[in-house]
Amino acid sequence: MTDWVAGVNKLRELSEAPFPERLAKIHNDFERIHPYLDGNGRTGRLLLNLLLVRLGYPPAIVFKNERTKYLKAMRKADQGEYGPLAELIARAVTNNLYRFVVPAVAGPARLVPLASLVDPKKGITPTSLRVAVERARLRAQKADNGIWLSSKNWVDEYQRNKHKRAKPSMGR
Repeated sequence: MTDWVAGVNKLRELSEAPFPERLAKIHNDFERIHPYLDGNGRTGRLLLNLLLVRLGYPPAIVFKNERTKYLKAMRKADQGEYGPLAELIARAVTNNLYRFVVPAVAGPARLVPLASLVDPKKGITPTSLRVAVERARLRAQKADNGIWLSSKNWVDEYQRNKHKRAKPSMGR
């Protein structure tokens, strides 16, 4: 455990290894110590998120549908291959940036990735936004990198009008 704490204390230092890989190693090292009879996985993920937040990053939430991928990445990390776990952590952090940070700083009119506009409390899911864009019910623009962008204002407009029928054109 002393070695693990020393590793945590070195996270801020410059290193040849990429930061996500160092986080993956620290996380995997804690899980391998297995200090408790029960709850080691939850505690390890909680510690990972505590480290991330203390270092100025959003938490890395591993959802249930990613559990198999997470466990597979942990098995690879047990063999010294930290890349898959590092990628999973980095993607989780990035996803939370899109979900929480980008909308908070972007303002209601700024175009942001659709993932940033998800709000489960209002029934706004990634799928519902994508379908609304595909059906031209939600205003959006496709960025050069292929990612759809929209704004909070446009999503609010879509929410207000999504149950209204389109008005028939004059020629019918």
